[in-house]
Amino acid sequence: MGFRFHSVFHHAKHIVHAKHIVRPHHSSSASKLKIHVPKGHIAVYVGENDLQKNRFVVPISYLNHPLFQDLLRSSEEEYGFDHPMGGLTIPCSEGAFKSVTSYLNELQRE
Repeated sequence: MGFRFHSVFHHAKHIVHAKHIVRPHHSSSASKLKIHVPKGHIAVYVGENDLQKNRFVVPISYLNHPLFQDLLRSSEEEYGFDHPMGGLTIPCSEGAFKSVTSYLNELQRE
């Protein structure tokens, strides 16, 4: 399965706009990052290690696609239902996540 560079770049630009670096949070509520998630979207934390995760906001329609469901299964296998960031955490590289979401974005346009 190949990705067109233009479409990957275009969607990555939108994802990067919604991305925020999340540092390990402390007990203080002031140190937690709170960003508005638009209706019809979900925030997920993506990264291969627990020290630094990146936060992405994606449409909930992605949850129905088999590629995204594979990511969710890997999350379930890794964390069960106890996610370290307090939200949905996906244990994969940022590049792999962007590739999947870029592909899903292209499918939605068709």
